[in-house]
Amino acid sequence: MSTLTRETRSVPRPEPGVSFAGAVSSEWIKFRTLRSSWAVLLAAVVAMIAIGGLIGYVTGSNWNGKLDPEDRVVSAPLQGLFLAQLLIGVLGVLFVSGEYTTGMIRSTLAAVPRRLPVLLAKALVYGLVTLVTLIPTTFLAFGTAQLFLHHFGHGSSLSAPTALRSILATAVYLVLIGLLGSALAWIVRSTPGGISLLVAILLVVPVIFGVLPGQWAKDVTHYLPSEAGASFYSSLQSDGALTPGAGLLVLVVWVALAMAGAVVLLRRRDG
Repeated sequence: MSTLTRETRSVPRPEPGVSFAGAVSSEWIKFRTLRSSWAVLLAAVVAMIAIGGLIGYVTGSNWNGKLDPEDRVVSAPLQGLFLAQLLIGVLGVLFVSGEYTTGMIRSTLAAVPRRLPVLLAKALVYGLVTLVTLIPTTFLAFGTAQLFLHHFGHGSSLSAPTALRSILATAVYLVLIGLLGSALAWIVRSTPGGISLLVAILLVVPVIFGVLPGQWAKDVTHYLPSEAGASFYSSLQSDGALTPGAGLLVLVVWVALAMAGAVVLLRRRDG
């Protein structure tokens, strides 16, 4: 009996792999040690604030001229998101596809036998970093625009209707677009492919449906990520647009479905 016990104790146990906390720590190290991550994130921050200031100046100085309705509403200074969404989306793609490009993904998946924690850890690190960065950025973009608008006598404050919602919603929208980009990168495992697919979903597909004949095509556009997001963050609601809450829900569903597809493919191809 004692011999059997000694032999049983001598059998090595399988390595459990890296814990979820360890996976999160690893992904944070990867993010913060890559200069390209901070460069793209900084570019998005600068774009939001600079475009916000430019819109504030141009709108304020031409207030009595011919301005589009979206240039007069309280969310107008946040239109820098149209450029920022591409930068944040590209960052989401690069954070995942960069590992496939360098081959580091093999080490990552070897360290974490179960695939889901890898995906969740990347999403958590990316989501927290971008959210913490973009919330003050959208406030600064709004505030910078208001400096010019107040100078010309057309400023607004945070207490204005929909102002606070638009500021916070813009940051949340950008984070969700970035997560969508990272999910697409998991699916296609390619930087050019992930970026191309993201741009198509955000910019190309809405244009195609917008020019198709019939009301059904116009109705479909409201459920695309960019249009659903616009109903969430914009102070100007177009005819037939979703409510802000519904727009957020649709956008979250897009991200969730893309992430679910990424999980399935990750387990099948890299399991």
